[in-house]
Amino acid sequence: MTTQKDAKQSAEALISRRIAELAGWRGETLARVRKLIHDADPEVVEEWKWDVPVWSHDGILCTGEAYKSVVKLTFPKGASLKDPAKLFNSSLAGNARRAIDLREGDKMDERGFQALIRAAIAANAPKAKVSKRRR
Repeated sequence: MTTQKDAKQSAEALISRRIAELAGWRGETLARVRKLIHDADPEVVEEWKWDVPVWSHDGILCTGEAYKSVVKLTFPKGASLKDPAKLFNSSLAGNARRAIDLREGDKMDERGFQALIRAAIAANAPKAKVSKRRR
């Protein structure tokens, strides 16, 4: 029987293996993004879904896909997140998600990216139940 700890270790290993397989700029980019996410959220949970790395905290924060010419970071609730650094540059037409496409040689605004991660955490936070008192 697979435990939650085993699943976590397995996801971490699969993500590490994907980074190693990619090598080159795509592997380096995915490794840098992974570190930035962990630095922004030490409690982040790494998962492996849809054959791609997924980072979660009370729900999915973002996924990390590697294509031939881009590393794509998709935020499922991106449309509702403030993006003052204007990092979102892909999947802009949808009602919910937004993505960041990173190409070889692109410089990422690391502070802006970590702010997006923190905004995604806040968007996933369980809403406090408001108690109604009768007077």
